[in-house]
Amino acid sequence: MSRTLITVAPTGAEVDKASWPQLPTTLTELVAEAKACESAGAAMIHVHIRDDEHRPTLDLGRLRETVAALRENTGLIVQLSTGGSVHDPLDARLAVLDAAPDSCSLTCGTVNFGDDVFSNPWPFITELYRRTQFEKVVPEFELFDLGHVATLERLLDKYGLPAGGKVHADLVLGVPGGLPATVPALVNAVQALPEAVTSWSATGIGRGHLPILAASLAMGGHVRVGLEDNLFFAPRRPATANAELVARAAALANHLQRPAMSPAQARELIGL
Repeated sequence: MSRTLITVAPTGAEVDKASWPQLPTTLTELVAEAKACESAGAAMIHVHIRDDEHRPTLDLGRLRETVAALRENTGLIVQLSTGGSVHDPLDARLAVLDAAPDSCSLTCGTVNFGDDVFSNPWPFITELYRRTQFEKVVPEFELFDLGHVATLERLLDKYGLPAGGKVHADLVLGVPGGLPATVPALVNAVQALPEAVTSWSATGIGRGHLPILAASLAMGGHVRVGLEDNLFFAPRRPATANAELVARAAALANHLQRPAMSPAQARELIGL
């Protein structure tokens, strides 16, 4: 029986804590949320952190403290975001690897991000990728558009496989400026993935959360859920916590006879 990797993205860099108090922005809140999500079926956590005023930060000391706390209190794969917020400089985003996570996100191209621009020029992509290989951090390739899929193939052709020898990609659909959160768009993107890709997941933003979740599971893919990507459990009904979204994903995976992976199984899947 095939199993499903459920990744939880609990915080992100876009959502305001004052408007969404259930967002875990302190280390204590993040660890509690991570433990609940692991119990609900998550195997990997995609981490953004906040400062004392709940603003996005890439402070290296806080990142190291966060990685240590998550490892001490959970068995989850700890994946740090190298995207930060759209306003973070490239050198600070590269320095995220100094916190020694298990995994990191690696976005394969620049994309319009609502009213902003999420900048990922080719020299930055290649430097980040070579550093992941050297430091044996497993990247998850974030793909917001079909051009990013082509860039992933170019990257692998030029620099070879990641640390661990597996290639895990995450298709992000529904960001204004990227792929729409539709089933045809997901199908097209999956069909375009390089042959070297050994596993893939999909993330549906906002209202695209459930259609992409269901389609990914039906197509044999894996899933990412969490308040970073979707704040609502149902129309006009906000999610109470990240674990609620993880539990629904795990239940749907069970119904499709693709139960949630354990963290140990997920480590094997992505090459840790």
